[in-house]
Formats: sequence, structure tokens, C-alpha cells
Amino acid sequence: MPAPSVPAARPAGRAALAATLSTALLSTLAACGSSADASDGRHVTVTVGYQSKTINTVTAGTLLRSLGYLERELRAQGKRDGKSYTVKWQDYATGAPITAQMVAGKVDIGSMGDFPLLINAARGKQLNAPTRLISVTGYNLRGALNTIVTKPSSRLRSLADLRGRNVSSSVGSASDGTLVRALRKAGIDPEQDIHKLNQQPAVGASALQSGSADALSQFVAWPGLLAFQGKAKALYDGGALDLPTFHGVTVRERFAGQRPAVVRAFLAAQQDATRYLQRHPVAAAQQVAKATGLPPEVVYLYNGAGGVATFDPTLKPRLVTALKKDVSVLRSAKLTGPVDVDAFVDDQYIRRAYGDRYPKAVRSTAHPSADEVWLRGADRTRSFDGPAALLRFAAAHSGTVRAAYVADTTTGTRWFADRSVWVRDGERLLPFATAATAEAWTARHVGARTVSYAAALKAAR
Repeated sequence: MPAPSVPAARPAGRAALAATLSTALLSTLAACGSSADASDGRHVTVTVGYQSKTINTVTAGTLLRSLGYLERELRAQGKRDGKSYTVKWQDYATGAPITAQMVAGKVDIGSMGDFPLLINAARGKQLNAPTRLISVTGYNLRGALNTIVTKPSSRLRSLADLRGRNVSSSVGSASDGTLVRALRKAGIDPEQDIHKLNQQPAVGASALQSGSADALSQFVAWPGLLAFQGKAKALYDGGALDLPTFHGVTVRERFAGQRPAVVRAFLAAQQDATRYLQRHPVAAAQQVAKATGLPPEVVYLYNGAGGVATFDPTLKPRLVTALKKDVSVLRSAKLTGPVDVDAFVDDQYIRRAYGDRYPKAVRSTAHPSADEVWLRGADRTRSFDGPAALLRFAAAHSGTVRAAYVADTTTGTRWFADRSVWVRDGERLLPFATAATAEAWTARHVGARTVSYAAALKAAR
């Protein structure tokens, strides 16, 4: 699916962004009433805000909707309490409009990334419409859900090369947090040393193609999509930060108090959608691809059996700790004030959903092998114990490989094998998501050198 052709947006400063958000939130509040109030005694409408193309939220959005599990759970609930339920799905490009609708009482349950979740918490408290984080959709413990990319022909090879350059990002998003943190770690001032263009993902993708942006920092699935299309290459892997990123589910506190059975039904449905994705990863990727227009190979990069994201609804302490660290980044950008993360996180519903299994589930971070090959016409993938075995298999099935995925040698981030940078180090063939990590490896290992993917396949035969 090619990136949409959208005119480039004008750069927006932090103050302008904050003013726009506040205006949108307040005007929406003035214009709209409560979704819960609109339901009569016998019929309840549940409005769910989701982001179809932010594919690490699919177990609370796109996939959940296509499977019909929430409607199933609410039908069962209706038989118990004598009410009828209708689910109203609303699709958005980012988390900000979901937050605006939630504090206005027009969206009851929403899913979004970690940075937007914090803004959700802050706006809810500010406007006396508190929200609560009740579960997680997909996470990556090293931060690899966000990536900075450049055009394939770009001579930029590291973050240091971004000084004085135009970099597109969505201010207030998790991917912008990755950009800010990565630049600071590299000794680059994200406010003074680059020209940041505050753009929506589709606009930023267009800006990268037109040349008005030298680099693009975005969340899933944009980096993988552009790389798969041959329109971008990875410059910086968010996994290098080694700081968790995740997407989660938030609910209006008032709605949860009035309709706790609906919240329980939602989490039961989310659990089933998660199990479906884990047991049928290829079918799930194809369903999400059909619903979103994204290539199945891109969806599987992130959501597959060994994908970049791990899907698990439990509220893991490491993720909550990371969320607390995110607050300072948003505050420095003047996008929010203090956020009481402990008050925002409410695990009572997910604990009840898991029952006695919760203590074990919340500790688990199990994740299958990232090295996989998907052959054309196959309804399942093949997993491999390392890149050497994958290369041998791919070389032996030349012309029939639909997609091959490998884990970065340094960060473990999964990337397309044919878009990775390969290094020959003695007898070993090692993949890297970016040129920077590959060059760091060759600098430390005498005799190691970069080779093309074609050369790596030939050497593996």
C-alpha cells in the first residue's frame, strides 16, 4: 500500500500544538454529551476508539473488531442482565482525537501508545473526566516499536548526520519520544540542532519522499511499510535505547463505574483476540492486512509469531516504570504537566480477568524466535535458530520466499532480511537493522566487513 499522497503540513511549535489540542478538547466538550448518558435503561451503546493502522493495538481494535469477540461477549452479558448492547467502532489516525472524544464522553474505551496514554491521563484529570489504563496490547521491552528512517539513497548513516537537517515526527507520540531520547543520548539537542517538522505519519512519509524531510521518526507500521516498499531504510533502531515501549487500553473512569460488566466483557474479548493472534499469527496478519490495506508481510513483521511486538494484556511493572520515565519527556516539550501514573494505572479489571493466572502471566515475557521465513502460497511460516540457518533455507528456496525476517545482532529487533545490513565476520553472517550498528560491529571486530544480502545468501549455500 503506497503512502498516501498528502500535502506537507507546516511545522508546528510546541505552544501551537498544545493550544490546538486544548482548543479541540474544550470545543468537543462543549458540543457533546456523555455516551453513557445517551444509553437508556434497556439498551447500551459502547463506543470504542481505535487506530486501525497502528497495528500494535489490533487486539483492542482492528483484529478484535474483525473477529466479533466483543459483540459476542456483550450478547452473553445481555442474556444475564436483560439489556441489549451495540458496539460503535470509531477509527482514528492517532491517539489525540481519541483522547478528545473520551474526555467529552463520546468514546468509552480507547487504545493508543504510551506517550498518548500519558496525555490521555493528563487531559482527563485537567478536564475533570478522568481515565484509567486497564490493559496492554503490544509491547517491546527494548523500544523497537519506533524507528527513524531515511530515503534509500540518503547518505545519512547515523544520528550525528541529522544535525541541521529536517526531521519529520509527530510531536507527543511515542516515536517523537524515541527521537528526543536518541538525539540527547548522541549529544544532539533535539530543539536546537535539528529542524523538527511536526507532521502526521502519512504527511511525514510524503515529506520524506519529496525531499522536504531528510528523516522520519515514526511508530508502527510506517517504518516497516516504507522499508518494504523500497522507499526508506532504517537509520536508527529504537531498540538501541533499551527502554520499553507499548500500546495500551484506556477507559473513562465514569463509564467503568457505571458499566463494569462492559469493561470485563472488553477484556475477556481482548484476551481471546490475543490468543487468536498467538495461535494463528499468519491468519491474523492477513485479516489485519485486509482491514487496513497494509501488506500482510509488513503486518507480520510487527505482529507475527516472532514479531517486533509481544502481545500480552497484563500490566507489567517494567512497562509501568517506563511510563513514569516518559513523563519527563512530555513535560520538557510542554505537552503536559505532572502525571500520577500510579493513579492512572488500574489493574483490578485485568487481574479479575486472569484470576489465579495473573501473577505468573504478569511476570512472563516469553517471545518466539524472530528469525522466520514466509514462503509464497504457505499458510504458516518456518522458524530458525539464527540467521545462518535462515539464509541457507532462503537460498535453497530462491524465488519462492514471500518474506524473510531476522533479528538485529545487537538489539534483537526484527527486520526484513533483504533490507538489513549484513556483516561477514569470519564464518559468521550477521544481520543489522541499520548501517550504524553494523559499522559499530565492524569497528570492534578485526576482519569483519559488510556484504550485500545477495552475497550473504550465496555464502550460506
